[in-house]
Amino acid sequence: IALDSTTESLQERTQQLIDKINENRKKDHMLMNNFRESLLMKVSALAEKLEERVFLAYDHNNKIIQDKVQEFSDVMGRIKQIEAELKQVCHTVEMLYKDLCI
Repeated sequence: IALDSTTESLQERTQQLIDKINENRKKDHMLMNNFRESLLMKVSALAEKLEERVFLAYDHNNKIIQDKVQEFSDVMGRIKQIEAELKQVCHTVEMLYKDLCI
């Protein structure tokens, strides 16, 4: 009888330890889930801030590019005008040269 009661006591104690381990596992699992959710929210918030900053940088760079393209267009317009004037000067010099030769 004493052996049976010791065996039962050991079985009960073993079952209690297993139950305690399972409870701790559940708590650990809940803790990890909460940690994961918290981390996901923080990462998501940081990603949104990064995205906002990237778009601000894009917007700033687009304005700079537009200004440079406008400057380039203005310069090209002046070059065409100067080219036309240079052609006119060449034509005038050519006419003078022909007149001198005649």
